[in-house]
Amino acid sequence: MDARLNYFAGPNPSKALKHFMAAGRALKESPLPATTQELVALRVSQINGCAACVDMHTKDAAAAGEAPLRMNLVAVWREATVFTEAERVALELAEQGTRVADAAGGVSDEVWARAVEHYDEEQLTALVFLVSFMNTANRLNIITRQPAGDYEAGQFH
Repeated sequence: MDARLNYFAGPNPSKALKHFMAAGRALKESPLPATTQELVALRVSQINGCAACVDMHTKDAAAAGEAPLRMNLVAVWREATVFTEAERVALELAEQGTRVADAAGGVSDEVWARAVEHYDEEQLTALVFLVSFMNTANRLNIITRQPAGDYEAGQFH
């Protein structure tokens, strides 16, 4: 399967994508725990059906030492006992922030209040940006049918 577009083919799209990816790298340096970042990125990508991002974040999480069991259970995190309370609220915030049309109001006050219990303002800002970033990345990949399977851990870092 070939992608519909090569974002690096033209100078303007390539420049825009480089800036976009730089924002993603800046998020990696945030105080939001790296494990939480990968779990959230994976869950948002699963919801949106972005195979390229699921491929990427599964491999990056594994390279960072994440356990296969936790990666396999992120899609069913509510029933899984392997996530911390902080991770659980981050995943719930990510789901509500991704399913804005379904959630009819975005992130609920209850979820936000629970998130405030586990994350400081800088971490919350990073979490909100990460959810938004992943939703954009997913759409860029889905619209152009970017293929999955060939990503190598750390390829875009």
